Amino acid sequence: MSLFPLSASPRHRPPAGLLAGPPQVVAVLRLLPGLALTACAVAVAQWAGRALPGVSPAVVAVVLGVTLGSLTTPPAVFGAGLRFASRRLLRLAIVVLGLQVALPEVLALGWRPLALVAVSTVCTFALTRWIGPRMGVSPRRSLLIATGVSVCGAAAVAAMHEVADGDDDDVAGAVGVVVLYGSAALVVLPVVARLAGLSPYGLGLWAGASVHEVAQVAAIGATAGGGVLACAVMVKLARVALLAPLVAFTSLTLRRPACDRSRDRSGVRRPPLVPLFVLGFLAAVAVRSLGVVPGGVVEIVPQVTALSLAAALFALGTGVDLRTLARGGRSLALGGLATAVIGAISLIGVLAIG
Repeated sequence: MSLFPLSASPRHRPPAGLLAGPPQVVAVLRLLPGLALTACAVAVAQWAGRALPGVSPAVVAVVLGVTLGSLTTPPAVFGAGLRFASRRLLRLAIVVLGLQVALPEVLALGWRPLALVAVSTVCTFALTRWIGPRMGVSPRRSLLIATGVSVCGAAAVAAMHEVADGDDDDVAGAVGVVVLYGSAALVVLPVVARLAGLSPYGLGLWAGASVHEVAQVAAIGATAGGGVLACAVMVKLARVALLAPLVAFTSLTLRRPACDRSRDRSGVRRPPLVPLFVLGFLAAVAVRSLGVVPGGVVEIVPQVTALSLAAALFALGTGVDLRTLARGGRSLALGGLATAVIGAISLIGVLAIG
């Protein structure tokens, strides 16, 4: 199932004259029904996110989208707005996410935590991509799961989806893995940290280096105290900073000559050399790092990112067939393995740092 084209059949086309007017006005009017539906879903997701600590609105939004898309096929009139949300708002969310990353603050963590983040992220990403197809998971879904587990959850999955040429079921499957194992970490990590004798700083470092969603990291940090929260979130943002290079690297590898010839024959658009939204993300990181972003803007950036990402993931979710997703046992196994890998590598690193 895919997002719903406005002109899928004659009965879905508006009567002549119904949307008469300048082309720009008509284009905007076509967006309104889908955007209104998306706005309602985001409002529900925001409410649920406040009511359920550790659950991000983006996760709730994709669940709502998948539920709607599985129960019924929304009328074609919603198609243009949903497509706009799943593409343009997604790219906006990734760019704005860069405004949360201030490189001087990340570098202040020191070389050892940063080395830990780099090693655990890159090893998990590479291993998950390699082992996924050998477990029977498609290369595209393996790529999305690898990105979501190793970097920053749903935001990373959505960003990689832009260059991975996967389908909406792959996105929902990867996000489902992130939600399941990230939620389990809320219970498991504090218990294991206590058994391992980790200090509050060690718990924050481990949570930031291994837990999938920013909201989940913040929930662990908040329950353990303010010092843990600050450390955990900053380490997590160091992982977020790796999103752009991983997406850019993957886009480059997908453009290999054999792949290009195949795509040219099939008429499928090749992934860009470096996606524009990745350049926008890097530009946002640079602007934030230079300290020219007003404090008031910095404070609202997380909310803007959450809203944009929730809207994009709801729209993507409406194109998912839950019956296909339910057959994803191998994806769950791959996600569990990837979660165990990043958890083990980062825990070993935390114990080494002391």
